[in-house]
Amino acid sequence: MSDQRPRLGWSDLRGTRVGVWGLGREGGASLRKLRSLGVEPVLVDDNPQAGPDPVVPTKDGGLDALSRCEIVVRTPGISRYGPQADHLRAAGATLVGGLGLWLWEADLPRVVCVTGTKGKSTTSAILGHLLRGLGYRPMVGGNFGTAPYDPEHAGEFDDYWVIEVSSYTATDLAVTPPVTAVTSLHPDHLPWHGTVERYYRDKLSATSQPGADLTVANGDSDLLRERAGLLGPKVEWVGEADDPAATWMDPLGLPGRHNRRNALISRRVLTALGTAAADDNLIGATADDAALARAAVGFTPLPSRLTTVGVVDGVAFVDDSLSTNVLPTLAALDAFPGRRIALIVGGQDRGIDYVPLAAGVRGREDPTLVLTLPDSGKRISATISAAAASSPGSFSAVVDCPDLDAAVAAGFDWARPDGIVLLSPAAPSFGRFRDYRDRGDQFAAAMRTHITPP
Repeated sequence: MSDQRPRLGWSDLRGTRVGVWGLGREGGASLRKLRSLGVEPVLVDDNPQAGPDPVVPTKDGGLDALSRCEIVVRTPGISRYGPQADHLRAAGATLVGGLGLWLWEADLPRVVCVTGTKGKSTTSAILGHLLRGLGYRPMVGGNFGTAPYDPEHAGEFDDYWVIEVSSYTATDLAVTPPVTAVTSLHPDHLPWHGTVERYYRDKLSATSQPGADLTVANGDSDLLRERAGLLGPKVEWVGEADDPAATWMDPLGLPGRHNRRNALISRRVLTALGTAAADDNLIGATADDAALARAAVGFTPLPSRLTTVGVVDGVAFVDDSLSTNVLPTLAALDAFPGRRIALIVGGQDRGIDYVPLAAGVRGREDPTLVLTLPDSGKRISATISAAAASSPGSFSAVVDCPDLDAAVAAGFDWARPDGIVLLSPAAPSFGRFRDYRDRGDQFAAAMRTHITPP
């Protein structure tokens, strides 16, 4: 199919027949935006919930209703490569995304897009926090948080927009801000994109549309370096070992070398962002180490991202439920050198390659027990069991568990007296939990069952 991206903004939808396909967080924001423009759209959802607005189920005439629309605002989770999307395009509908519509009309020099397989949420949060600490009023949103086009938040943000861009939304962008960042690259979301290489192209397309100038990229990623040609006209590489004497990021309180790199990427983006926006009070000129250290104070880490939820009998319980891919799980293991770790992995099986996880686990120098969960657990277990140790290591065993409670109990018994039970699943939560937060909450609840009453 063609990669021609519609050059449309929200204001171009006035006077057209518009459908909204999918009524989650983004769909709700799209509906509010359209109504603020005087457009009453057709509403279609796979599983419509009871509410004041008439919604047509996708399977019960929804596609036919959308095919009669000129423009269909697609929720990110619906693949643009699926047969339903093909059907709508064949009927003459133009498929767009809310973020792409907003970005077409945005003040691009004051926008930074942050993408990457993992690390984009944390890096976006760091950027927003530092901007606030330096005296600006930024909006942080996109893939998580606020949709920048939601009229409910109009007027709240004056200075900068830090937008996390997923591979799903990247395919909707017809322009790129002058400054973008890429935190990592690893196979993911294969059912949506179809192939690994298409996923890579789609993900990185957020950096290379018209308007692109500088991409600040993870220099420790071989996959990114191999695809430097997809990263826009200029690339600046940032690695975790850069600027070794810098300590301004310490007040952020983020463990792991990968988070040091995320902070360094943020700093380089700040300098470039201030220059691109031609700010009278250039961010780069004011953000010396002392100013950044002050701005970093008070940072609140994202939930379920290497969050210690409690310590029981000397065993720390760390919730990293947001790690839905191999890459962040390896980074989580790396964040606790010298500690024995009972690692809980597994969840929805998206068919990704777990060989790198097996190599990381088997090569770890400190004692490591792997506890797997359905549905991908048995495949992870088989991969780890079959892997040759990449170094002598101290791998203990891999154990298949029927559920999270059983894994927490086994991990606690093994980790005593001073180890870590680490929930870092390398898989999504769907099918067994409502979302990653629910999985993290149930992990914390399982931990509490081991607390002995006074």
